[in-house]
Amino acid sequence: VQLQASGGGLVQAGGSLRLSCAASGGTFSAYNMGWFRQAPGKERDFVAAVNWSSGSTYYVDSVKGRFTISRDNAKNTVYLQMSSLNAEDTAVYYCAARSGIFYRGAPVPYWGKGTQVTVSS
Repeated sequence: VQLQASGGGLVQAGGSLRLSCAASGGTFSAYNMGWFRQAPGKERDFVAAVNWSSGSTYYVDSVKGRFTISRDNAKNTVYLQMSSLNAEDTAVYYCAARSGIFYRGAPVPYWGKGTQVTVSS
C-alpha cells in the first residue's frame, strides 16, 4: 500500500486545515487508517484513527473536539479536518495504515510521506 499525504501548510492560530491521504496499491477498505504527527525534536505521536469496518474513530486527548478523521472508501482517501489550531499542533503529519487496530506501540507497516503543518501565533 502506498500512501500520499497532502494539505499541509501555514495557518494562523485559530484557523483550520484539512489533510488528505490517498492510498493506492492495495485494498484500502481492509486497513484501519491513522494520522500521526512529529514535532521538531520529539517522537512521532498518534493523533487519530478510523476503523475500516465500523467507522469508529479514536483521538488523542489533545485534539478531541478540534480534529475529525474520516474516510472515503470509494476514493481510497482518509481525511483529517483540523480546526482551532494552535502552535502546539505544528508538526509533520503522517498518515498510516495497518490491518489491526491502532494502539500504543503497534507496528505500522505502511506510512505516507509527511506533510508539514505550521501554526503561527
